[in-house]
Amino acid sequence: MPLTDATHDPALKSWVESANAPNHDFPIQNLPFARLRTAGVDEPWRVGVAIGDHVLDLKLARQQSPWGEGIDALLEPLASGDLASFMSLGPRAWKLVREALSMALAADSDQAPFLELCLLDPARLEYSLPCRIGDYTDFYAGIHHARAVGSLFRPDNPLLPNYQWVPIGYHGRASSVVVEGGRVRRPHGQTRVEGAEPTFGPCRRLDYELELGLWIGAANEPGQRLDMDAAEARLFGITPLNDWSARDVQAWEYQPLGPFLSKSFATSVSPWVVTFDALAPFRRPFQRPPGDPQPLPYLDSPRNRESGALDIQVEAWLQTARMKSAGQPAVRLSHASALEAAYWTPAQLVAHHTSNGCNLQIGDLLGTGTLSGPQPGQGGSLLELSRGGKEPVRLPGGETRTFLEDGDTLTIRAWCEAPGAVRIGLGSVSGTIEPAR
Repeated sequence: MPLTDATHDPALKSWVESANAPNHDFPIQNLPFARLRTAGVDEPWRVGVAIGDHVLDLKLARQQSPWGEGIDALLEPLASGDLASFMSLGPRAWKLVREALSMALAADSDQAPFLELCLLDPARLEYSLPCRIGDYTDFYAGIHHARAVGSLFRPDNPLLPNYQWVPIGYHGRASSVVVEGGRVRRPHGQTRVEGAEPTFGPCRRLDYELELGLWIGAANEPGQRLDMDAAEARLFGITPLNDWSARDVQAWEYQPLGPFLSKSFATSVSPWVVTFDALAPFRRPFQRPPGDPQPLPYLDSPRNRESGALDIQVEAWLQTARMKSAGQPAVRLSHASALEAAYWTPAQLVAHHTSNGCNLQIGDLLGTGTLSGPQPGQGGSLLELSRGGKEPVRLPGGETRTFLEDGDTLTIRAWCEAPGAVRIGLGSVSGTIEPAR
């Protein structure tokens, strides 16, 4: 079956003029979801759809506009602000609503006079997490990141023996996942300098991780293992993600059981969820480098080989407090391609997660792990860019960074572009470091 349909047509235009601007994050071919309400007003949450410089309020849209047979019922959970209930309706419902929204927002739509009244200014809105997150798992799928970090500690053998065989991950802390603009306070922790006794105090090596987040849209029963095609069908959407990391705490605590307090204080996600349906033009074949082992059968399928990988660009930007006060823009720290960086596909991550019978829930969040490129300056963390703090990164105005300082604002952006397709953006996620309390 073809991956693309009429909703991806590059010739498709919208009656919302700003959605037709070249290189806009939110053209009509995208249509991402977010949970929102008017800022400063105690009103019920509802789900909106980004279109150009506006947001279509789906509660108002359901009230004001006629919809095709069956679509009104599918819009009800979105109008009520319940994205998880909408996801529970399954892939067929997701596709029907996407098709209905695409037709309603297209340039020749008869619904335009009704829906014009339902467009909101995003600057006047506040956003929440898209849905309740039952569990959060962070993977380690970025092979260049794994090699770069491993080389800091094991120069002769940076990749551990299991890396090319099994998707590595750890269970994160769902309760500390925050949406764009949520508080990121410098954490306290126990650290140890070589040759000295451990101490407790504010983290001194605070870092970011350039990641993508995967939203699970359908559950599996306890004990139910998902094959690759079933795993693929559970993926609803994707978002930029920053897994903040206290590197000095991590270095002392991670053996033998892995990260704990060094990761559980904050993880930031964008409020916008770009659906996997929207990503269809940017699916690519999954290929291992020559000489690398091929995945075991439970992590392999014809569909994954043909189109399991995602062609997504990711980048990190930093604006220090001094830059902000001087009116200077953020500077790009790094840029990488998820297609080049990710050693495992999203479907492989889900299939492996359930391979022991683990039951995923609607709204579970999976982090890809840090997506770094192979070249200097493509590291998806300051740990890589500064070579473990040994080589400070030089910024405009004479500032340097080995790790993040109080007042720094770190922004992650992501987008997709390819010949023959309209560019779509995944939005961005920012966080400003507040001093330890």
